[in-house]
Amino acid sequence: MRLFSLAALAALFVSGTNVLAEDSAEKKAPETVYDFNVKSLEGEEVKLSKYKGKVLLVVNVASACGATPQYEQLQSLHEKYSEKGLVVMGFPCNQFGAQESGSASEIREFCSSTYSVKFPMFEKVDVNGKDQTPLYELLKAQADDHSNIGWNFEKFIIGKDGKVAARFKTRTKPDAPEVITLLEEELAK
Repeated sequence: MRLFSLAALAALFVSGTNVLAEDSAEKKAPETVYDFNVKSLEGEEVKLSKYKGKVLLVVNVASACGATPQYEQLQSLHEKYSEKGLVVMGFPCNQFGAQESGSASEIREFCSSTYSVKFPMFEKVDVNGKDQTPLYELLKAQADDHSNIGWNFEKFIIGKDGKVAARFKTRTKPDAPEVITLLEEELAK
């Protein structure tokens, strides 16, 4: 009787270990941007996996920044390359000089009326610090430059594999030759 009890207990332990192993496998660290869900500017959950096979241009944006006119170039890239598989993604951020202090509806109105933005915009996020969105933690970890985001309008190009292909600082405009060249190379893959 005692042997049966020990055997039953061992079987339960082994099956419990398998359950624990499965649980930890489900909670593995994200490896690509496709592993994330984010909220749109309107508050709807968006699974980034819906963009698998696309090239992404992820940008932390702001409405009252010296680089805000880059919205025009971002929208131009969206218009020129979206049919070829590019998705421009704007992530408003208020961490730099409080340059994105507006509500979601104010951000949407500004982007639409001032720059005719049609590319996907997402909820306001932190890109640095203890409250940074996990997406930006992954982007910085995968880029050659792992440093914190320095200012608004830093750009990450994500290849079709969901991993960072390049990072560009604020001063590099979205239509700079080096950005266009890399976008076209990624789109051709």
